Amino acid sequence: MSKIVENKIIEAFKERSSFDRDELFQFYLEFEPELKESTFSWRIYELKKKDIIKTIGRGLYVISYKPKFKPVLSDNVLKIATKTNERFEEIQYAIWENQWLNEFTQHQVSNQMIVVEVEKEFTNSLYYYLNENLPMDFFLNPDDKEIEFYISESNVPVVIKRLVTRAPIQKIKNKKAAVPIATLEKIMVDLFADENLYHFYQGSEMINIYQNIIDRYNINFTKLFSYAKRRKKEQEIKQFISRHIPNFLEDIQYD
Repeated sequence: MSKIVENKIIEAFKERSSFDRDELFQFYLEFEPELKESTFSWRIYELKKKDIIKTIGRGLYVISYKPKFKPVLSDNVLKIATKTNERFEEIQYAIWENQWLNEFTQHQVSNQMIVVEVEKEFTNSLYYYLNENLPMDFFLNPDDKEIEFYISESNVPVVIKRLVTRAPIQKIKNKKAAVPIATLEKIMVDLFADENLYHFYQGSEMINIYQNIIDRYNINFTKLFSYAKRRKKEQEIKQFISRHIPNFLEDIQYD
């Protein structure tokens, strides 16, 4: 299906509380005058599969399209990514910072904490390399004491830890490099799995984060729950969503 037509559908119906099958069919006829009913059914199937529309009743639809999360990369994140790419060109890693969550929380954090996750066999090497080459405070697999007494007191703490296999990662292209970052699906799970490291985001803030992320961005729940299962948090997260966002899991269609 033409991306241009898909964008026009979003633009035409995004402000509508609902629209029916006939309205959508008439809209398509402007671009495909010879469109047959059987082909139109496939058009609807494709729109649903791409999460552009969703069914809210018999022959009744609503636009469900949401943008993909693309955060602004801070200078410190770019410095770390540049250094990592220079020395460890072939390794898999992911980087993100806590200030990205300010968009979703009620209480804003001013201190920056950066998390770099890397393949298990490279955690030590990356830690020593970055520690020697960048003026930041690096912490390798910090324990509860380090989190409480040192990370909280640091201006720019950088946590280096093991990357879980098959973690959902996306790349953001920058003039200097393609930076692999943690996706929102990964961040949402990690907030549960590493609650001591992310203690600031527990409780009511976790509810705010989940609700706002789901409201504003396109989330792949197949990836989220697959990763949550590897981190042994799948059922806990499903229960959390069911409790705080009623009926949501019944409505979503896994990608």
